[in-house]
Amino acid sequence: MSRDFLRARLGAHAPGRRGSPGVPVLRGDDDLNPDMRADMAGRALTAAAVLVPLIDRPQGMTVMLTRRTDHLHDHAGQVSFPGGRLDPGDADAVAAALRETEEETGLAPRHIDLIGRLDTYVTRTGFEVTPVVGLVTPGFELKPDTFEVAEIFEVPLAFFLDSRNRRTESRLWQGQTRFFYVYPYESHYIWGATAGMLNNLAEVLAHSEPVAGLGP
Repeated sequence: MSRDFLRARLGAHAPGRRGSPGVPVLRGDDDLNPDMRADMAGRALTAAAVLVPLIDRPQGMTVMLTRRTDHLHDHAGQVSFPGGRLDPGDADAVAAALRETEEETGLAPRHIDLIGRLDTYVTRTGFEVTPVVGLVTPGFELKPDTFEVAEIFEVPLAFFLDSRNRRTESRLWQGQTRFFYVYPYESHYIWGATAGMLNNLAEVLAHSEPVAGLGP
């Protein structure tokens, strides 16, 4: 998949965002759990942003992901994109995504060519996440923050574009069955909001228009 194709497809994508007039609600933990919507409606949301780094390897594009350390209070041990909540000094979601990426992984903004955004994703824990997509050319140096990041790894982009690699699983949470997407890759279990955003990426790259409610 070429850089030009990715740039054109992501550049043409108009992200969905909750609360925007005329824009459908496309992404969130309630996509697969409609009964969550009543509890999530009207909740004050914390703005956050992540970077979806696409590495332009000679053998093909890859997606860079991190695994959080096991001692963290939130989402310990889970696979995620680099990112976090917006700080008062951040100009916008893009600035926050770039700052958090450099702090967590050492990947400097000068190596990142921003090409677009995915749909805003709302989590059941009250975060409104803006996923920013960037192309990265090899030659960069990584210096992970070992307090937050246990591992940085890459997955071929083609893996996420093949819907056969995506599963829908469930767990019992607070007495109710909750469903979520999963991409099992080697020893990694990629699930939850990260898997939901990867599913959104796959839709954007597979269709001229994003598909709402694609389902498992």
